[in-house]
This record gives sequence, C-alpha cells and structure tokens, in this order.
Amino acid sequence: MSTIEDHDAYIAAAPEPFRASLERLRAVLAGTLPEAEEMVAYNMPGFSIGGTVVASYAAFSKQCGLYLLPAAIAEHAEEIAGAGFKATKTGITFSPRNPLPDDLVERLALASRKAAGV
Repeated sequence: MSTIEDHDAYIAAAPEPFRASLERLRAVLAGTLPEAEEMVAYNMPGFSIGGTVVASYAAFSKQCGLYLLPAAIAEHAEEIAGAGFKATKTGITFSPRNPLPDDLVERLALASRKAAGV
C-alpha cells in the first residue's frame, strides 16, 4: 500500500478479504474509545488519546493485526492464548476467518487506555 491519509483510505486499499474485519475492528475500537481521535502513524490507522496511540490495526498479505500498549497484551495474555490467537509484545494477529471477538478487543482497548494513563 502507498502512503495512507486516513482510516477509510487504508481499509479501501487493503486486500478485499480483510476489509470487513478491518471495518469491524475500527467500529469496535471507536465505540470503546469514544474520546480517541482517529489518526495514521507509520502508515497504519490507529486511535490516540492526548497524543498517545492506544490502539492501531493493520492488514498484511495473510493476516490482520491489532496493536496495543505492551501492558494490555500482558494483562490479557492467557485469554489471548486460550482463544487460540498468537500475540507479540504489542500485537495480536488474526485472519478474517477467525477474527478477534469484539469483547476481547474492547477489554484490550480499555487496558491499553489504562496503561497509557489517559
């Protein structure tokens, strides 16, 4: 993908099989973090509060990712693994066939906001 200006452009440029998952992720994050501003950093859409990025997402060739502050991933590591997802220090990958559950996304976003102190 080329340089992206906003969430709509990012989702439109993503591979077609990922667009619905990205739209859903965006909606859940926006609803969970109503005070957050949509932004794009490092060519990846995200949500910031008070200048701190608390959640972002991306599409790759074979999977999507949700990215949060490390404390949020650590706090929910057992739940993430128990649900069958792979996590790194700052992200969780998933496929459109096996998307992250909305309630898990909500808990992760709230934990990331808490970790940011905003």
